[in-house]
Amino acid sequence: MKKILIFLIIAVFSASCKDFLETEMKSEYSSQNLFSTEELAIMAVTGVYNSLYGTKWWIFGDVASDDAVKGGNAGDQADINAIDDFSASSDNGIILDFWRKTYETISQANNVINFIPQTPMNDSLKNRLVAEVKFLRAFSYFNLINVFGKVPYKTDAQVKQEYIHVGLSEVSVIYSKIETDLIEAASILPKSYQLEKGRITKGAALGLLAKVYLYQKKYTDCLKQITQIESLGEYKLEQSYDDLFKTGAENSKEVIFGLRFINTVEAALGNEFNVWMAPHHEGGYYFNAPTQSFVDCFTEKTVGGEDDPRLDISIGRDGKPWYNDSIFRASWSEATGYLVKKYNEDMIVGLPKAHSTIPYHYMRYADILLMKAEAINESGGAVANAAAELNKIRARAGLGNTTAASQVAMRNAIRIERRRELGFECHRFFDLMRWGKEAAEAALGSDFKWKEPRFYFPIPQLELDANQAL
Repeated sequence: MKKILIFLIIAVFSASCKDFLETEMKSEYSSQNLFSTEELAIMAVTGVYNSLYGTKWWIFGDVASDDAVKGGNAGDQADINAIDDFSASSDNGIILDFWRKTYETISQANNVINFIPQTPMNDSLKNRLVAEVKFLRAFSYFNLINVFGKVPYKTDAQVKQEYIHVGLSEVSVIYSKIETDLIEAASILPKSYQLEKGRITKGAALGLLAKVYLYQKKYTDCLKQITQIESLGEYKLEQSYDDLFKTGAENSKEVIFGLRFINTVEAALGNEFNVWMAPHHEGGYYFNAPTQSFVDCFTEKTVGGEDDPRLDISIGRDGKPWYNDSIFRASWSEATGYLVKKYNEDMIVGLPKAHSTIPYHYMRYADILLMKAEAINESGGAVANAAAELNKIRARAGLGNTTAASQVAMRNAIRIERRRELGFECHRFFDLMRWGKEAAEAALGSDFKWKEPRFYFPIPQLELDANQAL
């Protein structure tokens, strides 16, 4: 066996380097023939969806915020620690992984948009598929500019050098491109799907567009999109907050856009949040440990005098019910004494924790209502009108109506409610950044140093080395 192996190595290195480097790549599908039939084109679009799975949004949305710290073993995953304390450099592995996965989605989306016009198929279906991936491309760029700021904006299939080596675009320019993609997608996508549930809908495009406008402080435009969402008649708050974080919750009328998972022998098809955030004795890594600061933001009792139910639905804390009739112990979390509960479920018989089918919701109708309250308040609308939207969220949690009576008081009330309602859904850090220097420094403490126009993580060094336009 050793002689054969040595022979093979010698044979490879004896070949002409020029011939080796210039040999055309051979695969079952090329960019051209992958779109030769309707079936293959649909497969390519499915691949764009699949590329979203495994992206660790929680590291940036939660760990970088005041809601969580890295957790896990103290010496494990040092690159996450560097994101947690804002010391990450351009050679950080987590940053590189996020960059690569996000641009993988963009690259696959660009292939669909550029090559699907040649596919012999129904034009209506073709247009819908393009609209779906335009949303996914917009979503990817929205994440990139909120993590890195200026990034290369690519819309072409990677078939020429000039399409690969692209310089940085201003954030404002990329926002404009995102808006265009979402407006076009919203004009084509259906309100819902009879069979193919989980695909991007008109509501998802309008919802992300509303968020894009909110992040740019375009409050009137944000409210216009929310009005359109409401006119669809597709969404409403789930009666029970707890029901949103159980298997099957992906079909809730509150869910606008998120990731669905299935339970098979392939772990890649399960929700890996469940293994990253579960306690060690359940086969988890106990990362993304909630902070005392998050616990302390639940200052209000329900009208019945009980704790806000969202706290114990969101996290595990000492002496409170966990799963399988067990009681949570602070010792399960070395870092803070708390663990995320939203994505944990009972042990799956015969399968590891990574096979969880609890969905991840990127956007819920609750988020839309909170965005609406914020846009009304920040645009100078009546405080009472903002309160009406905020109170819908509070009522489900069993809280009384807000007492905020001024714009400043309402601003604070909305921000606190976003933290409670959307905790560990990967939004908090980005909320702090868009709210500005004062809010960010107050939340993140002395370790955080604001940089104008806001804090961004560094572009990966490997990208700087490889992209000749940077």
